[in-house]
Amino acid sequence: MILIVLIIIFAAGFLYLSFPAKAGKGREIFTGHPFAHRGLYDNDAGIPENSLPAFRRAVEHGFGCELDVQLTKDEKLVVFHDDNLKRMCGDSRLLRDVTFEELETMRLIGTDERIPTFDEVLSVVGGKIPLIVELKSERPNLELNIRNCEITYETLSGYEGEYCIESFDPSIVQWFRLHAPGIIRGQLATGTAGYGKMKKGQAFALSHLLMNFYGRPNFIAYDIDFPQPLSLKMCLLLGAFRASWTCRKKEEHGQRIKAGEAVIFEHYIP
Repeated sequence: MILIVLIIIFAAGFLYLSFPAKAGKGREIFTGHPFAHRGLYDNDAGIPENSLPAFRRAVEHGFGCELDVQLTKDEKLVVFHDDNLKRMCGDSRLLRDVTFEELETMRLIGTDERIPTFDEVLSVVGGKIPLIVELKSERPNLELNIRNCEITYETLSGYEGEYCIESFDPSIVQWFRLHAPGIIRGQLATGTAGYGKMKKGQAFALSHLLMNFYGRPNFIAYDIDFPQPLSLKMCLLLGAFRASWTCRKKEEHGQRIKAGEAVIFEHYIP
């Protein structure tokens, strides 16, 4: 009897921690559709990731886009993935420690392209394709995270195209749940080993979606290079939809589209 009670308590706790919100109205814009990872980029062709040409190219092909937003030192919202500028711009500083004026002097991987503002990207997209907007986390700087949420929301409030937001940080997903519940929100996750130097307990909780009680996400964006945890399957059964990242095999793409996933892809044309 005690064992049964313990099992029920465990199951109830598991459900509470990982329970999602249903996707609801607007999910059809994302489910079963392709999204170019950081724009439809091609470094070999001089079209860098998260650059204006990459987003123009996606618009031309009619693909949605996934992109990354974060703040400069002077709180300019730009589209850039890494926290460090080294890989893309050859500068060893963190993006958050650089002003936008300084960024404008830098170029992306030896091209003439620079890091665009979010406003510039939205102008290029012009509502023609849907967007998955990832907010980068600046933990432990929670104040900067809040400003990122606020400025991203302010920017999107004046945009007439279709979009959703996502983040690896449950507190960012929670901010949108509390302040902009009408926006479809997603929890990004990967396998436990994918969280690098993070404490194992925290990495386990995030990879198994046990922090969903913060943001109650409408969708789960899960790394396809790791096995699906039971909690992910449960979230899908409970009404959330899945965004799969990052698909790099064209032969796998169609199967995921047919399964009703939002497929974030790169290195091929579907």
